[in-house]
Amino acid sequence: MDGKTVRGAVRADGTQVQLSAAMNTAGPVPAQREAEAKGNEIRVFQPLPTPLDPAGTVVTLDAPHTRHIHARFPAEEKNAHVIAPIKGNHPTSHHTHKRLPRRDIPMQQRTRATAHGPDEIRRVKTRTAIRGIDFPHTSRAIQIARRRRTATTGQNSIERVHAVTSLTVRQAEPAEIAQHVREHRGIENKIHHARDMTHGEDASRVPTDTAPHAMATLRNLATGALRLTDHRNIAAGLRRHAPDARDAHRTLTTLDITCSNRTLRENDTALASSRGW
Repeated sequence: MDGKTVRGAVRADGTQVQLSAAMNTAGPVPAQREAEAKGNEIRVFQPLPTPLDPAGTVVTLDAPHTRHIHARFPAEEKNAHVIAPIKGNHPTSHHTHKRLPRRDIPMQQRTRATAHGPDEIRRVKTRTAIRGIDFPHTSRAIQIARRRRTATTGQNSIERVHAVTSLTVRQAEPAEIAQHVREHRGIENKIHHARDMTHGEDASRVPTDTAPHAMATLRNLATGALRLTDHRNIAAGLRRHAPDARDAHRTLTTLDITCSNRTLRENDTALASSRGW
């Protein structure tokens, strides 16, 4: 779950439209709500997953949503598991987390990624929760150390991510937890980047009221449909489904919508007439 500001949409009072979305790992957005103002996305957290059924799944949070009530709701009301980052907004737990004797804990997973961007090595350590980490439903404390090397400059950097989870040792291996954390980071590319760079959302100047929310929903629908049909490049997928594409029925096929041959012929005739063919 994460939030995004629609920069091109400005309300009458000068505030910008803020949308919070819930995304699953495949890419579709099953739920989205509009916050009244920047910072108020915290208030829409509970209504956002209310109509969903995430039982047995893992809900990952971003730092602003790492709150006690937000961990209790999916765990107690939805029977889901939670992974939440621990940062400076929880100073006591963050301090305790950083002081855990990491050197005494063996490294439980090591991966390396060089396909895109810098060379990155990830090391994962977990341990059962101890006193001092005051967060509900905490079963284990997690540390993920990311060491990056930029090939062009040769510069190295190290980032340590601290988090907690309700997943027990029997319910998830360290590699699975690290995968969930990486998938949460993917929301930037799968939703925000696609809507900004491919759909040009921030440049949109649609009227306010419900229009920005409705247009964002349509962009989520188009992007999710393409991802579910194995389109890794969203821009190329949109071009392939453009109205002037060779196969005018391709969009219906992608959305799994079937029409009779008569209906398709009538649509083709109307489309040709409108273009003066």
